[in-house]
Amino acid sequence: MAMAASSSGWTLDELHRLPDDGNKYELVRGELFVAPAPSMEHETIIARLNAHLLPYVMKHSLGLVYHARTVIRADGSEVEPDLMVRPEMTMTGGDWENAPMPILVVEVTSPSTRRRDLTEKRTLYRGIGVAEYWVIDPPSRRVHVIRPARPDSAVVEQLTWHPDGAPDPLCIQVAQLFA
Repeated sequence: MAMAASSSGWTLDELHRLPDDGNKYELVRGELFVAPAPSMEHETIIARLNAHLLPYVMKHSLGLVYHARTVIRADGSEVEPDLMVRPEMTMTGGDWENAPMPILVVEVTSPSTRRRDLTEKRTLYRGIGVAEYWVIDPPSRRVHVIRPARPDSAVVEQLTWHPDGAPDPLCIQVAQLFA
């Protein structure tokens, strides 16, 4: 069960001193969130989405598809999205603060992470300039699409992504993610 820690005002230094105990720890503007290992359903949805994204991202030279354990560190926060597309990072001498901003971030909700994914993380990603944020909600079998300067939408049939630099959009039938 993901939960906010009882203490507020956590720092990145404190976050980095936490044990490697199988939980996922994220810091969003001073608030610590803890989540256990993901479910099989969660990981299957990510694998299915990755199968659609990877060929498209490579074909259009958009960067790479990164998975959990790859972080976004900005605005005093550090999060590990379930999946993201960002320009390829340098392999030497780089650090997370200087990594390129993702052009797509994806989270798959669970009952314990839904609120955080749709509120705190939504606010963080919009505030730091993520171009597009998808929140996949298995119980409702929909994808919440969040883009700057546009109203949020909830997609139940076809998910369309058309990032800058790609001549054609990627279209995914939402049902394929939950098949």
